[in-house]
Amino acid sequence: MNIEKIQEIAKSEPAFRLGQIRKAVFHDLTSKWGEATALPKSLREKLDREAPLEISAQIFPSKDGRTLKAGIWLEDGLLVETVLMKHTDKRNTICVSSQVGCPLGCLFCETGKMGFKKNLTASEIVEQVLYFARLLKEKNEKITNIVFMGMGEPFLNWENVKEAIKIINDDNCFGIGARKISISTAGIFEGIEALAQEFPQINLAISQHAPDDKLRGELMPVNKKYPLEKVLRSVDEYIKKTNRKVMFEYVMIDGVNDSDEQAEKLSKLLKRPLYMINLIAYNPTGRFKASPPARIKKFKAILEKAGIFTTQRYRFGTDIEAACGQLAGKR
Repeated sequence: MNIEKIQEIAKSEPAFRLGQIRKAVFHDLTSKWGEATALPKSLREKLDREAPLEISAQIFPSKDGRTLKAGIWLEDGLLVETVLMKHTDKRNTICVSSQVGCPLGCLFCETGKMGFKKNLTASEIVEQVLYFARLLKEKNEKITNIVFMGMGEPFLNWENVKEAIKIINDDNCFGIGARKISISTAGIFEGIEALAQEFPQINLAISQHAPDDKLRGELMPVNKKYPLEKVLRSVDEYIKKTNRKVMFEYVMIDGVNDSDEQAEKLSKLLKRPLYMINLIAYNPTGRFKASPPARIKKFKAILEKAGIFTTQRYRFGTDIEAACGQLAGKR
């Protein structure tokens, strides 16, 4: 689906026509222009020829039925992965990708092994949301939350991510509230600053994964350019401007970053106003092992004793390689 092409075609139509098109695509969730009977037949035919609505995808459901991974084929033949997570409280969260592959090369992440293929366009990002919106409509359900935590680093594709957010947030499109949208970054502080300026209500998450620069640099090469001191300074500025909580994500890797000493060190580093930590059991990507549940529990207890609000993420879709760090565009 090509939103830019649709808008270009709409320019030659009466002004009200764009509203009809948006309603057909984002509210009615029409998958074929022929079904958009509010539009003239000639326009439907032109849109069908030049900007078809079909999305080419393959779906992979988890055994428990709570996770669906979709591999979507783009016009250039590349494959991007996106995930639907169905929560017990009836929330439906879409984990969206912003790039095909990723240039950051984090050692614990399958996407990083692919290398960087390309930045996704705003249309290609929105297409992931639209695919699952159509799927949920069949069960009279809707998307409630969006997280930019799929393939890629969102702030290295900010212009396209920004345009996609506008469409996702627009009441004339998906109408998903800003506080229901989250962006996770490895610490690109230029992006953190832009987010505070342009979308102060959107949630920010930081990929932390280590209590100090030495280990973080080993796990995340990006730390060389974006060291912790500068990242945290940027987060503090973000909080000053927005007064919003910031989540620090911490993948628990057995024998690497999960000791009591590392928990103590992390608590001293992150004991700041409006900071919270989300512990994530490492999902298999071939190199490391996940910390045992008892170790995660002890690590969490140390952080909580230090007064840091700490949560532990439920593991969605490990059996279909749809969990955190497992997206790799495999055919």
